[in-house]
Amino acid sequence: MEFGPVPSVESAGAILAHSVRVQGQAFKKGRVLSAQDAKALSVAGIKTVTVCRLDADDVHEDEAANAIAHAARGTGISCSAAFTGRVNLNADRDGILIVDPDRIAELNVVDEGITFASLPPYSRVLARQMVATAKIIPFGVGRHNLDRATPKSPMIEVRPFVAERFSLVQTVLDSVKPTVLDKTEEILSARFESLGASALTPVRCPHTTADLAAVLKNQVGLKPNAITIVGASAIVDRRDVIPSAIEAIGGTIRHFGMPVDPGNLLLLGDVGGIPVIGAPGCVRSPKPNGYDWVLERIAAGVSVDSRSIMAMGTGGLLKEIASRPLPRAKAVTDRAGKEPKPASDIEGRTFAPRIMGVLLAAGQSRRMGARNKLLEDYSGAPIVHHAGSALRRSRISDILVVLGHDADAVRSALDGLDARFVHNTAYADGMASSVRAATAATPKDVDGILFCLGDMPTIRPGTMDKLIAAFDPEEGRAICVPTFEGQRGNPVLFSKRFFPEILDSSGDVGARRLMERHPDDVAEVAVDDPGILLDIDTPDKLASLRDGGRKSDT
Repeated sequence: MEFGPVPSVESAGAILAHSVRVQGQAFKKGRVLSAQDAKALSVAGIKTVTVCRLDADDVHEDEAANAIAHAARGTGISCSAAFTGRVNLNADRDGILIVDPDRIAELNVVDEGITFASLPPYSRVLARQMVATAKIIPFGVGRHNLDRATPKSPMIEVRPFVAERFSLVQTVLDSVKPTVLDKTEEILSARFESLGASALTPVRCPHTTADLAAVLKNQVGLKPNAITIVGASAIVDRRDVIPSAIEAIGGTIRHFGMPVDPGNLLLLGDVGGIPVIGAPGCVRSPKPNGYDWVLERIAAGVSVDSRSIMAMGTGGLLKEIASRPLPRAKAVTDRAGKEPKPASDIEGRTFAPRIMGVLLAAGQSRRMGARNKLLEDYSGAPIVHHAGSALRRSRISDILVVLGHDADAVRSALDGLDARFVHNTAYADGMASSVRAATAATPKDVDGILFCLGDMPTIRPGTMDKLIAAFDPEEGRAICVPTFEGQRGNPVLFSKRFFPEILDSSGDVGARRLMERHPDDVAEVAVDDPGILLDIDTPDKLASLRDGGRKSDT
């Protein structure tokens, strides 16, 4: 790999190492400079630029990151598109993260430029949460080291929560107030529900071995996924009331105590293959504790034994500190039947950005004469159907279709597309009115909008995925626009930061004006997709497409 300054006039084909501004436009690092770029640099008076040129045996950063991430990915995990040498691995479902720390360590020592980072083993994760990232530090790495570092089998997966119901038993002494028991049932039921399970009717009994044994025997007959016992008095010995009751009905004690604080006084037993947890008193609070770690693994079908409990000590200090506010109650509230928030505001989690895909399909097709271009046939389906299908096959979160002219016919052409529809009554005013209508109808928890044209039948889902992967407002990529052979095209992705500006615009002021106002926020994303430049707005273009146009990739 060659790296260093070169004359701008000789920079074509090289990778730009540091961002530069050229005639009001930002050339960002990682850009593969074209001959036109080299000329623009020279005209702007920039005599030299620092670049990188890959050798024949080097693998480009994006290709290398893809290889690492896809080889490491197991079930329950999806990979983002590669951008700037990074591929993020995101959970496809709620569950427990299973990773192999030793294999990750082995990968990371192969080459300092090849890195893989993950959340800790057995982390509880939510759907769309980022769980790992593969990042290539330089612009490329040697193929030999890449081959050595690439996992030979998956090393990270998400085990889904499979438990259907849990049992809760509380023992009672005169010193325990009924309100405390009621609150405990409420808090434990919320814990169960957050794991996708329901609670059997809670049971209370006197705090004696005989009474508890009788209740346990009945609960075992109901065959729950696990039984939790919250004692009126903490367990202090293997011969105490709760462990004695478990053994009295033929159960066994797997482990007593755990190196997690709060949660030290937890007991794990087993009756007929059903886990029985003697819960520490801290479960009466929604605050995270060792009980959660055990219950979450059981809910995901991950075995818990004495050795795994003793291994929880590293990271087991869960005492609340001022810099780490308590998230449990908030997390349960946010998860109540809803998709997790897209930002990193739940227990410090980071989620894949939630991007709304907007299909603009309200136009009058004036340049097509009396024909509606969106309804014209291409390869056996209306043009708008191809555009909507590509959007649905991408990693978009939701789809919103803007209708206007021929609304019923266009909607019919999109039959089967899982989308919401909004009618733009001002469609005759131009495309900008549809952009405003879509923005106004976008949910507040969306991070950005990908505006797609309904008359682009050959656009590829992978192009949209790459725009989403490039999207990072904190890194100056708040507006992502695709390029093919140096030409900008569609669709374009805008951060929610620009929504007020879009809504306040008037007339037919479109995306191009917004990009001109915020050049430093624009990221050009090179794609191998000529479809970003092909919109069917004239009879000649339609005829050319039918004669030799490329069909949208699947």
